[in-house]
Amino acid sequence: MNALKLQTSGNSGTLSKYLFIFTHEVGDIEFYPTYSRLVKSQWKPYEELKAEQEKQLRNIIYYSYYNIPYYHRLFDSLGLKPESIRTIEDLQKLPILTKSVIRENWEDFKPLHLNRMKYQEETTGGSTGTPFKYRITSHDRFLSGAILYRGWGYGGYQLGDKTIFLAGTSLGVGPKPYLVKRFHEIARNLRKFSSFDMDDKGMRQFVSVMNTFKPKFLRGYASSIYFFARWLEENDLKVHQPMSVFTTSEKLYPQMREKISKVFGCDVYDGYGLNDDGVTAFECSEHRGMHIYTERSIAEVVDEDGNQLDHGEGRIVGTSLHNYAMPFLRYDTGDIGNLLEEECPCGRGYKLLKEICGRSGDILITPEGKAINSLFFATIFDEIMSVREYQIVQEKLDRIVVRISTGRDFDQKQLQDIVRLIKARSQGWNIEFDIVDRIEKTRAGKYKYVINKVMSEQSHGKLSAFPSS
Repeated sequence: MNALKLQTSGNSGTLSKYLFIFTHEVGDIEFYPTYSRLVKSQWKPYEELKAEQEKQLRNIIYYSYYNIPYYHRLFDSLGLKPESIRTIEDLQKLPILTKSVIRENWEDFKPLHLNRMKYQEETTGGSTGTPFKYRITSHDRFLSGAILYRGWGYGGYQLGDKTIFLAGTSLGVGPKPYLVKRFHEIARNLRKFSSFDMDDKGMRQFVSVMNTFKPKFLRGYASSIYFFARWLEENDLKVHQPMSVFTTSEKLYPQMREKISKVFGCDVYDGYGLNDDGVTAFECSEHRGMHIYTERSIAEVVDEDGNQLDHGEGRIVGTSLHNYAMPFLRYDTGDIGNLLEEECPCGRGYKLLKEICGRSGDILITPEGKAINSLFFATIFDEIMSVREYQIVQEKLDRIVVRISTGRDFDQKQLQDIVRLIKARSQGWNIEFDIVDRIEKTRAGKYKYVINKVMSEQSHGKLSAFPSS
């Protein structure tokens, strides 16, 4: 076993670390060598990382043309051959790939020799309302894990460290047979709690487990950890202090980061990852932005015409480099990111995402044509402690519904304050309120702060990247 080659340092000789590595190498014997290589490769200069990316890009392009019927037909229709795409810049010769295109051509996305591959079918969480199905090879899945653990290492994580999850199905939290769940928890030294069980009883149970299990790290949906932090503060309860908190899957607003850090007494490390196209980015201890990893995918930030940006805000487009069961070439993630020009002082060679600005549906459009980022609403409701949860739904261009779950202290004056602040951005909006007990989560257990039904209806048109307002 490759784990026998481990060097002893710190807690690396513990049983939990050996068991953790062994469990992963049962699935992929190259897991630990791959992880070790990745830990070293993060310090390479960007030019070297890019050259390695482009070498793998040429491989996946060649494979896609000769093995995936859809891509063969697409290239021929554009007058392209595999040798036409040799660099990251050359990807601009290809159109943006959307979920709807994949669904409409599902059979033509199957490789000619799919039956010879070791792969599995996955689905996304369906945050847009419709889960999306895709295939992923076993090798790419374990590569994803190795990259994930390297990213956690920015916050001090070492393989096998105690970790607790507070999330939903997109992070593997959900109903499983008891023995399967217990084996997974013991082998990987973790515990998982569902974001669907965040009532008073569920959170008290979570407190109990945190204080007995004593995890070194807490990971989960940004909104779930934020709600838990607020609940702890409101109930004046203390939990075991982790070394770091890792947030993911949702936008982490500044107020959320501040609250989580204050309540848990540690740094918060934000991350971004998509398993379907492999785009991954992690924040290091400098907190200057998220390092965009190059080893598993190519991430482009593009303007509304699909042209690559050197810096600034645009749509994130991903190309998978190792998933031969279903290669994604210039796949539209639906996410909007802000690409930085500067390098991180930590010394890693990756480019930086200043932030994930949200999904295209997280931005509301006023009748006057202004784009309003979801951060605007966060600044309103984070100041009103008697609003436990909120959700803004744009039903029409001139109509928004403000859905809120309130505490006992909420009154008519606060309602009027909310209307006044929203109207300051657009007098053209008709505002309706819906007072509810709880805000419904997505199928994956995530929490949507903003839902733009107008944008969803127009999503089949041109790519758009709206600025924050």
